[in-house]
Amino acid sequence: MCANYSPTRAERLAAFGAWVGAAPDISDEVYPGDFAPIARNGIDGGLCLATFGMIPQWAAPKLARMTYNARAETVHQKPSYRGAWRNRQFCIIPVERVYEPNYESGRAIRYAIAAADGKPLGLAGLWEQRIEAGSDIPAISFTMLTVNADHHPVMRRLFRPEEEKRMTVILDAADYDRWLGANESQARDLLRCFAAERLTLTAAPRPPRSKPAQADAEPSLF
Repeated sequence: MCANYSPTRAERLAAFGAWVGAAPDISDEVYPGDFAPIARNGIDGGLCLATFGMIPQWAAPKLARMTYNARAETVHQKPSYRGAWRNRQFCIIPVERVYEPNYESGRAIRYAIAAADGKPLGLAGLWEQRIEAGSDIPAISFTMLTVNADHHPVMRRLFRPEEEKRMTVILDAADYDRWLGANESQARDLLRCFAAERLTLTAAPRPPRSKPAQADAEPSLF
């Protein structure tokens, strides 16, 4: 699971498309409920700012605290994701690095997973939209797709020893257009672990965070 990542820097986002509207300021780190850039398919396409954590029309915004990752195995079944999956609302999440806990020292130390070649990574995701009360402008949200990675040389070093290892789906740059235009079968073919030799894993202690956490939503919804 990934609940914290560093989005791709503004000057490196051109590889993922052009902004729909003016380019906004981008946070150095993103947590569930925060805004971050995504490249999505759909009528307007392009880069837009969206909430990290899926918020369907029927849900309260606080659900984002629980729906930031979607398991590839059950994404077509869960209420929070199945509509977006069925409608092929695919997106790419541009990241510099994602963070996960490492317990090899006996306590949790945050580690960063990044591309070995120094380039941004594009994660496979789903996007959703909802109309907020008093607004005619859709609010966009997104979730990251994850796959089992129990035997992955990088991911098996992360999380608690007894926990399942989960990896965000990292797309090859050559597959970006294929993902955004995929049907369900084609999308399934792209939901796989990324080669370990193309990644780096380094300690990255968490900086202080002053933003207050939001309340959790009911876990049964995802």
